[in-house]
Amino acid sequence: MNRTRVIFIVIVVAALAIVGLAALARLLSDQPSSPLVVDQRGPINVRVLTALPVYDWVNEAAKQFNAENHELDGNPIQVEIISMDGLSALGKFDRDEFGALPSDVDLENLTPEQERALERFPTAWIPDSRYLPELANVAYKERLGRDVFLTDGEYRARPIAISLFAWGVYQSRAEVLKERFGDVDWQVIHDAAITRGGWPELGGLPEWGFFKLVVPNPRKNVGGLAAMVAAAGEYYDSVAIGTAEVTDPDFQQWLGELMSSTTDLSGGSAYTAEDFALFGYSAGDGGQLLESDLLNNMEGIQTRWGEPLDIFYPKYVTWFDFPFTTWIGPETSAAEKNAALEFQRYLLSPEVQAKAVAYGLRPANSSVSVDQPDSPFTRWADQGVVPIVSRTEAMRSPDRDVLLALLRWFDLNVAQ
Repeated sequence: MNRTRVIFIVIVVAALAIVGLAALARLLSDQPSSPLVVDQRGPINVRVLTALPVYDWVNEAAKQFNAENHELDGNPIQVEIISMDGLSALGKFDRDEFGALPSDVDLENLTPEQERALERFPTAWIPDSRYLPELANVAYKERLGRDVFLTDGEYRARPIAISLFAWGVYQSRAEVLKERFGDVDWQVIHDAAITRGGWPELGGLPEWGFFKLVVPNPRKNVGGLAAMVAAAGEYYDSVAIGTAEVTDPDFQQWLGELMSSTTDLSGGSAYTAEDFALFGYSAGDGGQLLESDLLNNMEGIQTRWGEPLDIFYPKYVTWFDFPFTTWIGPETSAAEKNAALEFQRYLLSPEVQAKAVAYGLRPANSSVSVDQPDSPFTRWADQGVVPIVSRTEAMRSPDRDVLLALLRWFDLNVAQ
């Protein structure tokens, strides 16, 4: 073989090598880049912060989900449910206690503290209402320059169950209030609360003492804030409440008179309806609580205290929609996010939604009805529970300033 032919062959081989390397580079560059996304090996752990009213149902569903050995791409999924009030979770997100990574972090060189924080970082959040992750987004928008919870797309927040605030009043007390005032509402409760002569003046028995209101502690249960917002809505006859309304001196005086009828609200637990069932008349005569909490405790209340609650629905309805909200960011892997979606779909399945009804929750899946023979909505129909709430005036979600103003007022006037 002469020298010219050898040189020619070397040039051809080199050219083919260059073309091959270039093709490989293009192939690699076309693959989607996703920091912290690696081939999953072993169990995919999904951690879900869950609001108190749906915790029992979601936790039961998670145990069943885990027992059924669900997998994603051949890897087993394990779901852990962490009970946390929506307001408490929002505070932790606001203070960044979960340890979100800075926007300029080097993902290849995390500190040991950052790596440990990511091991317990929540994959998803089921708050009481969708306005809570919206408020969390505000804080992270300022900190990271982006949203961390989405309102559209595959990972958007999706309601998994529904409940609303309703009045639950012991039947004997409810009959007296209806005879004296008519339909139960916040103004009726206020007037009963400030009646100087107590229940005897209202037409009740002397041993009942004074009217006692049941309201969740807003520092321990987001329902307490929702109740005060609902009270403001009826006071102003409006579904939209702003800072100007809740800081108005006349309203604050009215609210103070109303809240003065609560019994040791500052020391109350997060489980107000449960306390209502345990302590009966000493805890209160009635109050506005989440319908699902009331239904969960109706049987215990009747068994322990010998009379049921009567249920009334307010003019302005406060809905909780318990959205399943997946964290978007490099703190959780793509496998964890997708595994969370698998659990979300499981919660929305007809079988699991039917179990939600048994917990007094209204299903998010429209194919499931609450109007079933063994449903608490059917069982307690004679006490005023209805399968369809015809009132359509829904309270608008409060903003951060309204919540902070009400919490500050509570701390200064009630929690002392």
